[in-house]
Amino acid sequence: MTLPAIETHHWRQSLAAKRQQLAERYRQERNPQAYLESHSQAVDEALQALWREARLESDACLIAVGGYGRGQLFPHSDIDLLILLSAPPTPAQAENIGQFVSLLWDIGLEIGHSVRTVDECLSEAAADITVETNLLEQRLLAGPEGIWLRLQRQLEAQRDPLAFFEGKTLEQQQRHTRHFGVSNNLEPNLKESPGGLRDLHTILWISKAIALGNDWDALAGRGILTLAEARLIKHSERQLQKLRINLHLLARRREDRLIFDLQQQLGLSCGLSDTPAKRASEQAMQLYFRAAKTVNQLNGILLPNLRGRIYSQAPRVTRNINEHFNVINGMLGVRQPDVFVKHPEAIFEAFLTLQRHPELSGFAPRMLRALWHARSQINERFRKDPRNQALFLQMFREPAGLTRCLRRMNLYGVLGKYLPNFARIIGQMQHDLFHVYTVDEHILMVVRNLRRFAISAFNHEYPFMSRLIADFERPELLYLAGLFHDIAKGRGGDHSQLGMADAEAFCQQHGLDAEDTALIVWLVRHHLTMSSVAQKEDIYDPETVQRFAELVETPRRLAALYLLTVADIRGTSPKVWNAWKAKLLEDLYHATLRVLSRGGEIDIASEMEARQNLARAQLRLHAMPEGVEKALWAQLDTVYFLRHEAREIAWHARILNRFLHTAEPIVRARLSDDHEGIQVLIYTPDKPELFARACCFFGRTHYSIADAKVYTTRHGYALDTFHVFVPEHHDGDYRDMINFIEFELAASLRQDGPLQLPSSGRISRHLKHFPIAPQVLIRPDDKDNYYVLSIVAGDQPGLLARIAKTLSDYQVSVQSAKIMTLGSRAEDSFLISGQALKDDKSALALEAALLTALRV
Repeated sequence: MTLPAIETHHWRQSLAAKRQQLAERYRQERNPQAYLESHSQAVDEALQALWREARLESDACLIAVGGYGRGQLFPHSDIDLLILLSAPPTPAQAENIGQFVSLLWDIGLEIGHSVRTVDECLSEAAADITVETNLLEQRLLAGPEGIWLRLQRQLEAQRDPLAFFEGKTLEQQQRHTRHFGVSNNLEPNLKESPGGLRDLHTILWISKAIALGNDWDALAGRGILTLAEARLIKHSERQLQKLRINLHLLARRREDRLIFDLQQQLGLSCGLSDTPAKRASEQAMQLYFRAAKTVNQLNGILLPNLRGRIYSQAPRVTRNINEHFNVINGMLGVRQPDVFVKHPEAIFEAFLTLQRHPELSGFAPRMLRALWHARSQINERFRKDPRNQALFLQMFREPAGLTRCLRRMNLYGVLGKYLPNFARIIGQMQHDLFHVYTVDEHILMVVRNLRRFAISAFNHEYPFMSRLIADFERPELLYLAGLFHDIAKGRGGDHSQLGMADAEAFCQQHGLDAEDTALIVWLVRHHLTMSSVAQKEDIYDPETVQRFAELVETPRRLAALYLLTVADIRGTSPKVWNAWKAKLLEDLYHATLRVLSRGGEIDIASEMEARQNLARAQLRLHAMPEGVEKALWAQLDTVYFLRHEAREIAWHARILNRFLHTAEPIVRARLSDDHEGIQVLIYTPDKPELFARACCFFGRTHYSIADAKVYTTRHGYALDTFHVFVPEHHDGDYRDMINFIEFELAASLRQDGPLQLPSSGRISRHLKHFPIAPQVLIRPDDKDNYYVLSIVAGDQPGLLARIAKTLSDYQVSVQSAKIMTLGSRAEDSFLISGQALKDDKSALALEAALLTALRV
């Protein structure tokens, strides 16, 4: 017997119209539960009618399972179905079922189906916890009830609550590990990421498996949840459901990741709008992160309580710690459940006690719940209480455990309650193309980096940092500066200035003396300065170092700023930090320290003589004869010696002593001292477009330029040095790369034809959906000798070559270039000269041409 003919076109149109109607109603009402139930019901009705038309009622049962069985059907979620048989299907039954499944696809239903007997369901559920979970949530849609009830009874009889609990908690841990990391911060999965909908499902699955209830109200009635917790978890669930429904409707497909492509549209569809301080996308992401944080908090409270119900394990007190706390099963517990109500200062005592007892694994379930509910005690009176202020500062003075302590305080909502300005940046995403963490996570990452400098176990990672912080008196001041350095993000205006005011108010309220307050406030104000100087200015120019030394004033401030700067850069993204930046910062630190040790003054003649002597010593180490450098140095002036390090000066002399008057371009390359890049020397008779031609070559071959020093000798030769990074996809030997650069770049420099600009290539998805408006600024330098060109733009292939080409078109010469790439954001600085810069009209035309080049 074959299936009767069914008009699929009618069903497809009818179902599509119903779904469109539900979507329109949702956009007006924004009631996620109503949408999910109505959508599920609409699909129920269609499946039941089709099942009847197919005349399969007596042969099998049609059962909704999984999320569809739960009665929550998102716009483009799979429709999970079980076709349950009392016995293995005959060939005719199998053919009919296959035709029915094809029919469902034909009318536009994306189904996931299985065909099983009762015994097969039981066998597979016993072997696979995913199948067991899927069958836990099921509804009979059509067919004889008897088979379905038999399956229900036998599944319940077979289920092992202990094994199910352990399996689901292990599954959650593995899922959290799988969805933890940079990409999941930028594009989190609403369903699978920590704090997502799947964490809520896990709690309800376990509750149902041990017969405690199917929803939050049932759990509240059983005492697993308090009424306040039930309200909060429902609110967070609704928030996540709204985001997921909107995401599906925007994507027009099943898409559970908050992908860059849709984040801005998602924010707008949630009724948000751009403000001067935050995009709609950033506001939407903050809604997600805050909801996920609440789910994480309650998940951490509920799972231990469910475990206690399953195991019925009597608490075992091993010892009392003090009048408020004891140890229960290796965790910190409260001796009385109302301790935080009677003694609010015990809130901070709890974190400090756990910090001092690293052998304890965390807070016991009863204490965790009491602590979470005690957050309401943290009010203005609590903040002004000297006991609480002293306890909070003591956490920063403890020799260990600060990072874990602050993260726990943030997870349980205590840190934001105590520092209201910190609460404002919780869950705030930064679409600046290089921060990959929310602001609160970035801040805690910076504090964590500072703490790692001070821990002897990590001395091998940061030996110089470890020595610096070991000699730094009261390192807690650094940790407090780290806590406040970005606290004013997202308010509009200069976050360093605004954060400075917050830091000063905190220090005064907590009784820090004037000297310590001044240091913390100064660090917050200037936490970006050292990075900017190192990456955008010529740190081998004594006058640059002199200006920086005048700002820093003391070696203590210099060490503090250096430590904070490194911790900050390392805390933005794993990809932003590299050995080249480490070297620039360390060289700036040492150069500034030398100036401060001499009373803050630089003797240019002495500095130049010192570099020449060091360069001569380097030449002797390479067995070069005495005086080999004299011919070259006679063609160089003071600017050259002040712009280059002694090792570079020696390298140039060693290579060029044989080619002083060559007509051919000389290109030599070597592995950089940090082993993360290649230094390239170009020596050739100077000619127009030389810098642009070199940039085009590196752009075409996918080498990223980090630094360029352009110099013309007295006898008219270009002596240019580039520091380039190797293409990411290159895995060959560095000697092959050096040979390639030396041969191909020299060949390129011999050519006199038109410049061959590299192709623009594909830009990153992040940059595509969060573009950076190009900025160009040209201003005279401090001595009015040159001009400084500052450029901000989205980084993309060929960017530097287009800039160099534009400058060449206007006959503007480049003296030096500092290329700073932060993720997908380029912030480049050039020291330039040329007649076009002295004429206002020409300078404006150049700026316009550069903006055009940056927008390509």
